[in-house]
Amino acid sequence: MKFDLRKAINSISDVVQNRPAPLREFDQIYMKVADMVIQAEYVARVFDGKKVVFVGDGDGIALSAAYLKAQKVVDYGPSSITLLDFDERIVNSVIKFGEKLSPAVEVTAELYNVAEPLPERHFGAYDGFHINPPWGASNGGQSVTAFFERGSQATTSKGLGIVVIADDPELPWTQIVLRDTQKRAIELGYVIAEQLPQLHEYHLDDAPDLRSCSCLFRRVLPELMEKGSDSLPAERLENFYGNNSPLTYKYVREKQTLNQLKAADQLYSLEKYPGQ
Repeated sequence: MKFDLRKAINSISDVVQNRPAPLREFDQIYMKVADMVIQAEYVARVFDGKKVVFVGDGDGIALSAAYLKAQKVVDYGPSSITLLDFDERIVNSVIKFGEKLSPAVEVTAELYNVAEPLPERHFGAYDGFHINPPWGASNGGQSVTAFFERGSQATTSKGLGIVVIADDPELPWTQIVLRDTQKRAIELGYVIAEQLPQLHEYHLDDAPDLRSCSCLFRRVLPELMEKGSDSLPAERLENFYGNNSPLTYKYVREKQTLNQLKAADQLYSLEKYPGQ
């Protein structure tokens, strides 16, 4: 698609500046800016005019897609985005940034942990969902399918879903998780409408070459929709964020400081000139 690349990158840079630092212990690994532009444009195109729920979004793709539309970088995009995330820092940053996107895109965000049942008000309330979950190297992809199930529960009988997960043919676990995610999607009544392989790079020191793909799923068998939402059983919480890192925390709470949108004041000290 043709658009002003400079304006697109500057818009995404505003979103990057707004998002909090990633917490590696919760597998928050952020996508690089150029790939955020690609993913955000894709999301805006797929979900044009639709109500979309993002089940987790540390990267900031939700705001990126909405901001491209609000800044008129593209003339398409979702009509509304709702973020459900267990990290209060991310929720608050989305709410604050989202205020500048009205009326182009309606933005809401609230605390939610996928280990818990999906709140009834969100069940079947959206046209599509987007997830970029913990990639499941140590849990057989259970973290991925958990997020997929919550996204699926939140969408209509004709729902679409975009799933971003690891994709590296040289790493067998990524292909196994990709296969099992597709299998679970089929069980829930979806087909794969499109796959963009090895599309994104990340700020990941211990695996700088690891990439992810973007998979678009379309629901074709609404009779397979889940009728309700239950808590995840204990066995699905094991190694959720990596080896020996189970899902045990309900929320990440934000500590307010005087330095909003600046460097955290715990990370530096100030030294005056003598006599000042």
